Amino acid sequence: MTLEALYRCGRRELAEAGVDSPAFDAMALFTRRFGLDRQALLLHGEQEAEKEKAEAYLADVRERAAGRPLQYILGEWPFLDMTLAVGEGVLAPREETELLVREGAARWQREHGDHAPARAADLCSGSGAVALGLAGAFPAAEVYAVENFPAAFRYLETNIARTGRHVTPLRLDVLRPESAAQLAPVELLAANPPYVRCGEIPGLQRELQREPRAALDGGGDGLVFYRAIASLWVPRLVPGGVCAVEIGEDQAAPVRALFESAGLEAVETAQDFNGFDRVITARRPRIRPEQ
Repeated sequence: MTLEALYRCGRRELAEAGVDSPAFDAMALFTRRFGLDRQALLLHGEQEAEKEKAEAYLADVRERAAGRPLQYILGEWPFLDMTLAVGEGVLAPREETELLVREGAARWQREHGDHAPARAADLCSGSGAVALGLAGAFPAAEVYAVENFPAAFRYLETNIARTGRHVTPLRLDVLRPESAAQLAPVELLAANPPYVRCGEIPGLQRELQREPRAALDGGGDGLVFYRAIASLWVPRLVPGGVCAVEIGEDQAAPVRALFESAGLEAVETAQDFNGFDRVITARRPRIRPEQ
């Protein structure tokens, strides 16, 4: 079978299985096994495919058709200017979450100009995407990545080593007061917490069903972790510090209310590339000099 015919076979199988982006996924799997992108395939498509590589490619296609996330099959996924290791047990980084890093960094810079934060923390860090993104934006900052689950923590440590960025992993439970007490005061606090309502998880697309439930389940109303952030972790922000969180598309109002009740001010909402509310940023009030 030629390379082109093999690629088309994989694309057809993914389309028949109902994969949302069969051409993209088939090409990503093809590149993994043959080292050829779409342009190279156009040039060399009439060549015969090596049998072992063809069998490996078709095995990957069958896994994808069965609903295993593409990111897990590839074993890595791009995020900002990095390529992060991912797999079973950790949530694969999404493009929407890049907005969290950008908005958190931009809000800090609007508030503080060229003065970079000395310390920042990323809660529910998972693969470390947000923490590593902040470390890239502020290379001199001491960045902490808070994660509780063993499988995700292993990927976090792997990605810190892989990127070489200055991030300290902390094995802590975001929902526990004693965990928050262990974090030194920070100037920038970010989080992409679980925010799916538990009753909605069975209706998620099948790929998400293969990702860790603990990284998705935000409780009955989806707000369990935001309450913990507001009550336990916002107090770890220094005066003038910035908080930035990713939210579900219908959660802007309740998360804003939680943060305002926690004493944060100037709460702002940013929309993602689909026009959905996706990131909330806010500021802890500065200490005003006595009159």
